[in-house]
Amino acid sequence: MAASPLPPPDPQFVLRGTQSAVHALHFFGGAQGQGCPLLLSGSLSGLVHIWSLQTRRAVATLDGHGGQCVTWLQTLPQGHQLLSQGRDLKLHLWDLAEGRNAVVDSVALESMGFCRSSVLAGTQERWMLAMPGRGSDEVQILEMPSKTSVCTLKPEADAKPGMPMCLELWQADSNPRPLLLAGYEDGSVALWDVSERKVCSRVACHTEPVMGFDFDSQKARGVSGSAEKALAVWSLDEQQALQVCRTHELTNPGIADVKIRPDRKILATAGWDHRVRVFHWRTMKPLAVLRFHSATVHCVAFAADGLLAAGSGDQRISIWSLYPTHSDMSAPLLGPAEGREVGAHAVA
Repeated sequence: MAASPLPPPDPQFVLRGTQSAVHALHFFGGAQGQGCPLLLSGSLSGLVHIWSLQTRRAVATLDGHGGQCVTWLQTLPQGHQLLSQGRDLKLHLWDLAEGRNAVVDSVALESMGFCRSSVLAGTQERWMLAMPGRGSDEVQILEMPSKTSVCTLKPEADAKPGMPMCLELWQADSNPRPLLLAGYEDGSVALWDVSERKVCSRVACHTEPVMGFDFDSQKARGVSGSAEKALAVWSLDEQQALQVCRTHELTNPGIADVKIRPDRKILATAGWDHRVRVFHWRTMKPLAVLRFHSATVHCVAFAADGLLAAGSGDQRISIWSLYPTHSDMSAPLLGPAEGREVGAHAVA
């Protein structure tokens, strides 16, 4: 007999109170690595909320973007500095130490595009920032916190990829030179050598703009989503050439965000169809379709301990505990086929 459908899904808990759509999420350990991680959320109304996952309440609200949507959040490795990017064309650096919650520096953005910035952490004193540049197809690289311009990355004259849509700075273990992966409006993904200011390789992944991607530098493999009904999985070989490995067809079109869990065992996607989809990263086997939200899921984020957060246009943030990080992911997983919807209790 066929297995009966699993019961409707339930997140572990839900955070309410953003009072507008949630467009950015980021976990961090909190000051001096205090036990339970904190969750940062950025909203359409321009506010950043800092949530305690123990009390399940906002412990602070940061208001620095003039009521304009917060599109990206990132903490620096030392733990008490936060970067927030908003549609007000400002990128703010916040000091979160000892409850200060103050803007200590800002960078002016010159592009109104949807592109989120990226950070490559160096020493505590110096780090690199990639952000959308002045020209619609440009990426600006700055050394921070001095704001010294490193370079502007502009596509070759015959390449017309359109606007950069997502960025990721990284370094290979075998090479200290900084590299940049950029997803573009034409659906391509390009690898830039920042020092040489040149494209090492480019691959066509989608026919629609790349809305979100994530890259596993240890496996030299990435995954991207767009407005299409497919995820693209692509790899980078030792000659720094990108190639599409496979595509995974989805039930409904539209992926707003993609994140690989820190242990590189599973990944999650944020869907325009209000769903969060979970896949096994090595095999791309569909594991779960999480149905809770009543509007577009704009963003997903993983904590170091494996917790998954999803933020939606319905003004709610759902928190899920799926496949504990200590479990043996090489063993057969109790995952449903694409289309079946499950709750956290069904896949733990």
